[in-house]
Amino acid sequence: MRRLILIAIFSLGFTLASAQTWEAGGFLGSSGYMGDINPVKPFKFTNFAFGTQIKRNFDGYWSAKLAFMEGKLQGNDANSSNLYQRQRNLNFYSPISELSLQVEFNLFKYLAGADMYGYGSRKLSPYLFLGVGAFSFNPLTEYNGDEIELIAVQTENTVYKKNGISVPYGAGVKYNIHGNFNLIGEIGYRTTFTDYLDDISGRYPDFTVITPRSPISQQLSDRSALPQIGIPGNQRGDFRIRDTYMFAGISLTYTFVPIKCPTF
Repeated sequence: MRRLILIAIFSLGFTLASAQTWEAGGFLGSSGYMGDINPVKPFKFTNFAFGTQIKRNFDGYWSAKLAFMEGKLQGNDANSSNLYQRQRNLNFYSPISELSLQVEFNLFKYLAGADMYGYGSRKLSPYLFLGVGAFSFNPLTEYNGDEIELIAVQTENTVYKKNGISVPYGAGVKYNIHGNFNLIGEIGYRTTFTDYLDDISGRYPDFTVITPRSPISQQLSDRSALPQIGIPGNQRGDFRIRDTYMFAGISLTYTFVPIKCPTF
């Protein structure tokens, strides 16, 4: 009896291990942001983005993915349809880098190459994902022909970090092109715990009672045309406490499927 139990445990463990596969590939697409300059357009992707990923497929439904993404965020009040934003006249651009760990759930059983080894699976499946990420950013702007690091001039007389934690979530579709190759389309959003992706959050500071960090702090804090709207104490951005960034694009991946041992 003990021998039979050991054989059963070993066989179950081997079956589970065989169902696990590694997957790796690259990502090409676009990046965007939602915040004080773009408060209402969740599909406004503005810049090129790329990335890489490695994934552990536990079965046909569940996967864990480690991904690195690189892109650029930007926004410009001058392009807004909102009259107040055009008067405010603020703008920024920022590199964005992210390392994240995500869990994916396939709505249908999906395991690339599984049919080649007798496992059986769907060639196409929608999926959902959720995770946690660490990211870095650095809002910049141009002033009189020079590139200015906005965090250095403290336009709101506030110090904030250039890195943080995000919560990635989204959806996509996987398609098994042939054998072990997969084509994946995905759109994902990242809720952050900062309101300074665009260097806009709080209120206009009173530079008559505080010492500016830089000679151009006041000019970059209120870039509106005369008469200027940057009254000290007035809200400079919107009242949302978090900014969001997003990626959308296509991945090409290769799944390393273990060879199924023969059954005796």
